[in-house]
Amino acid sequence: MVARFQLSNLTTPFSFQLQATCCDTHARVGLFSTPHGIVETPRFMPVGTLANVKTITPDQLQATGAQMVLANTYHLHLQPGEDIVSKAGGLHRFMAWDQPILTDSGGFQVFSLSELRTIADEGVTFRSPRDGQIIHLSPERSIEIQNALGADVIMAFDECPPYPASREHVMAATERTFRWLKRCIAAHQRTDQALFGIVQGGTYGDLREFAAKQLAELDLIGYAIGGVSVGEPPELIEHIVRATAPQLPTHKPRYLMGVGTHREIVQAIAAGVDLFDCVIPTRLARHANALVQGERWNLRNARFREDFQPLDATCPCYTCQNFTRAYLSHLLRSQELLGYTLLSIHNITELVRFTQTIRQAIMAGRFVVEFGHWLNEPKTV
Repeated sequence: MVARFQLSNLTTPFSFQLQATCCDTHARVGLFSTPHGIVETPRFMPVGTLANVKTITPDQLQATGAQMVLANTYHLHLQPGEDIVSKAGGLHRFMAWDQPILTDSGGFQVFSLSELRTIADEGVTFRSPRDGQIIHLSPERSIEIQNALGADVIMAFDECPPYPASREHVMAATERTFRWLKRCIAAHQRTDQALFGIVQGGTYGDLREFAAKQLAELDLIGYAIGGVSVGEPPELIEHIVRATAPQLPTHKPRYLMGVGTHREIVQAIAAGVDLFDCVIPTRLARHANALVQGERWNLRNARFREDFQPLDATCPCYTCQNFTRAYLSHLLRSQELLGYTLLSIHNITELVRFTQTIRQAIMAGRFVVEFGHWLNEPKTV
């Protein structure tokens, strides 16, 4: 069964309109309106850390069905610098992408570059992995950089604790993240950019619930679930998302950061999440791995050398419509750059198309019928 909602006029710079919800789960369908277009949710968002999605052009990216892409504050601050991006007219003009963009705050680098940084209440000091330069990011500085970059959605600066971590460590990081969020709100200068808060709390359900309720009281345009996919097993990711997503405001977009496997996406959609991002499709492509209907294939394997079928006969992407598995295998065995491009096009299309299919199933009241198997037994991809 499905509950449907009447759409109101989408005239404000940012709005989130629910179109339908699943009566058996928290899954929902919506429209997230931004200054650079509407994102149909649920939706997978490709990652373009340095203002490009690796190995493909904006036209090729648009053909995958992608509607919103990500870039990263920390890395763009290092190269080329936010001043250059601003002088170019902002990220949209700089990277020739006229659809919505989201920038991460640099908070994930607080986790991923743990050997190169120190954390204090005032902010985080990094030693640049490029040249050893000392870089200081505070909530105010992160927002200042993101305001200059000009993305539609910007993220609050947060502390992402590692896994495993003690309850005391996670509690301190969660409390600091909330204090930093209030500083981000005070520093934010642009009405054409939506600031999302980030729920932390590690694997502790009560901390997640408390953090989500704190953030909800601030009435932000949208909310993200952070601190997952940092080394914890899949069953804990599922537990975290199930405990957190329903605590966030119903009529605001919900974004799960850094998750991109088929099963994790279905589990999160069932919990009420709307947006996803992950480097999986392009990273796998650079390692000769294709995503095909939920499975992961290594195209360097001998079985593909004389396989003259399309990669996926049901896929509408440029790669599947024009090339065979044998040709892709040849390119990847030869380390030809075209192979990485063609596989990236397909892998992104696979995940965007997967979330589009889920969207259609929710609208038709068939989400559990068509995707219930992902909600039970884990599926290897």
